[in-house]
Amino acid sequence: FTKSTDSDISIERELQKACSPFGSIHSLSLSLSLSFQIPNRIMDSSSSARRRINAIHSHLVTSSRSSPLIRSNPTAGEFCLDNGYSVALPEKLSTGDWNVYRSARSPFKLVSRFPDHPDIATLHDNFEHAVHDFRDYKYLGTRVRVDGTVGDYKWMTYGEVDTARTAIGSGLVHHGITMGSTVGIYFINRPEWLIVDHACSAYSYVSVPLYDTLGPDAVQFIVNHANVQAIFCVAETLNSLLSGLSEMPSVRLVVVVGGLNESLPSLPASAGVKVVSYSVLLNQGRSKPQPFVPPKPDDVATICYTSGTTGTPKGVVLTHANLISNVAGSSFSVKFFSSDIYISYLPLAHIYERSNQILTVYFGVAVGFYQGDNMKLLDDLAALRPTVFSSVPRLYNRIYDGITNAVKSSGGLKERLFNAAYNAKKQALVNGKNASAIWDRLVFNKIKDKLGGRVRFMTSGASPLSPEVMEFMKICFGARVLEGYGMTETACVISGMDEGDNLIGHVGSPNPACEIKLVDVPEMNYTSADQPNPRGEICVRGPIVFRGYYKDEVQTKEVVDEDGWLHTGDIGLWLPGGRLQIIDRKKNIFKLAQGEYIAPEKIENVYAKCKFVGQCFIYGDSFNSSLVAVVSVDPDVLKSWAASQGIKHGDPRELCNNPRVKAAVVSDMDTVGREAQLRGFEFAKAVTLVLEPFTLENGLLTPTLKIKRPQAKEYFAEAITNMYKELAASDPTNR
Repeated sequence: FTKSTDSDISIERELQKACSPFGSIHSLSLSLSLSFQIPNRIMDSSSSARRRINAIHSHLVTSSRSSPLIRSNPTAGEFCLDNGYSVALPEKLSTGDWNVYRSARSPFKLVSRFPDHPDIATLHDNFEHAVHDFRDYKYLGTRVRVDGTVGDYKWMTYGEVDTARTAIGSGLVHHGITMGSTVGIYFINRPEWLIVDHACSAYSYVSVPLYDTLGPDAVQFIVNHANVQAIFCVAETLNSLLSGLSEMPSVRLVVVVGGLNESLPSLPASAGVKVVSYSVLLNQGRSKPQPFVPPKPDDVATICYTSGTTGTPKGVVLTHANLISNVAGSSFSVKFFSSDIYISYLPLAHIYERSNQILTVYFGVAVGFYQGDNMKLLDDLAALRPTVFSSVPRLYNRIYDGITNAVKSSGGLKERLFNAAYNAKKQALVNGKNASAIWDRLVFNKIKDKLGGRVRFMTSGASPLSPEVMEFMKICFGARVLEGYGMTETACVISGMDEGDNLIGHVGSPNPACEIKLVDVPEMNYTSADQPNPRGEICVRGPIVFRGYYKDEVQTKEVVDEDGWLHTGDIGLWLPGGRLQIIDRKKNIFKLAQGEYIAPEKIENVYAKCKFVGQCFIYGDSFNSSLVAVVSVDPDVLKSWAASQGIKHGDPRELCNNPRVKAAVVSDMDTVGREAQLRGFEFAKAVTLVLEPFTLENGLLTPTLKIKRPQAKEYFAEAITNMYKELAASDPTNR
């Protein structure tokens, strides 16, 4: 393609530009197949044009109209695609590099609207569509009663939520909150979260999620940075909010969800802030209903603040067009039904769950909320019995560990039966067949009941899911398991696994709403010329790419280049068929003393497979030639192993300092490292074992569960220093 920040320019237009001044392409048709017809006068007048068009034609051939994907010419050259989940296209015809990949479902035009409903351009349009088509269907359900006790799920219909969002939006207008103002939402998942969000869309307000886990300091920063005028909170967050209210001059209204108005504090008039209950705001809106103020597609829908690993939070500005484009593209491979039930427990402040909610509205899905306690999630699943379950690898890994440990401990006949059932279903999956139902009745239905017994569709995101766990989930739950890749700056999904694709260990083909290219990272030895698979930093362009970081042009320009490509910082590889695989991380790389570059997250992901390792922090710097590791051990595995070795202990912390224990952990890490083919300098040469996990509370994790590296370095400074002293004493070359 020629340089352009508009990634939705059709290739037809680009080819016309490329052929100028020799004329234009006579015909360019796409009916899930390609056909190029060039007038003879053009071909005769320019051998250069002929070569270019022949090159294009040689890469793509006409396939059957009944085929859902483009079929590639198998003799087309190094970028030909065997299975056709993606199609490779030239970024610039003059270079001859076929380095831009798009979904084969929509290769010539990036998706920006739902194909079946092109009139849906904003979040408001999306909810209006749902109210029209699913008015009397169940929508939002909760088990938590007004008095705080827990019972059966009680539901609001789409029509009832429509009435509530109108009342909330009218209530905000009543309090003088003007169109375009920012509205903060400061509580965990519950029906009111989505009602307020729908109200913001209907009245052209900008919603700003305030992370419950970021703490009062970060919340204060976000409120001031985004100039938030109204904040919806709960009783639990009210006091911390009010204590810092004098430092948040933009706030004019605080709405307490679940609180009684008579029990709320009254602030002096000089404060300029009103505190009202959610029920009072509802009644105020009902008494004075206001007409909708529908937003335009390019209006800002939300500012999502990401904590990052350093510095203050960054506000990701997402428009209605960004969000609708992303979900519309995702709908090509993800199909829900109005009979589906979805459980909402992943934080709504994060784009993963937010995107899921937009999709559930489009399909008219019922959304049941957990009661707010992760420890009681299994109880909520049993009560709700969802059909759709979205989660993150951390939880899937726990499910995997729990089941496999239970199977091993059962021993005898039960273990043999499980293994027989597992292998039978695995073989059927490999052959594209259905396994005998007897295995589900004997073994797997009991496992399915852990998630309610009806889950048919599972998604995984936020971090890589190991192939072993992916396969395990497919076999044990008998559901379609989809792994995707995305980020807040792209309104969520960048790529996702296609239906019918049974290969695991990748994150699928590009979202039809974007295009992807890999850019060389020479300092890490990743290039597009790598064989057998091109490798490089994943760059994304299209209508899903955010407008920028709020009030931060410098950081915006650091990640979005002049051609509109968003540089993700992730390293990817193209597998056959145009599937994307995440293999490394560009950010957080550092040099060791001998000049070797280290990507710690890649090494941490390898060591996470060790049986002893709960979490791992890899550290190194340019003053030392070796890596060291701080390992938060799995206490159950540690105690079990110690007992098997006859190692007696009083306090479990004694085990962390036991030389035999440490040697066993290091040995296991070395074994896993060799299996993963880590290079010599990528092995941790010294290890400190700790019982304390890395958490949000101790400041070692971001809300998206990534390690805060500067904070971890400071937190474990003494341990790091001691490890390097030990290495220096045993081998001076480690200095």
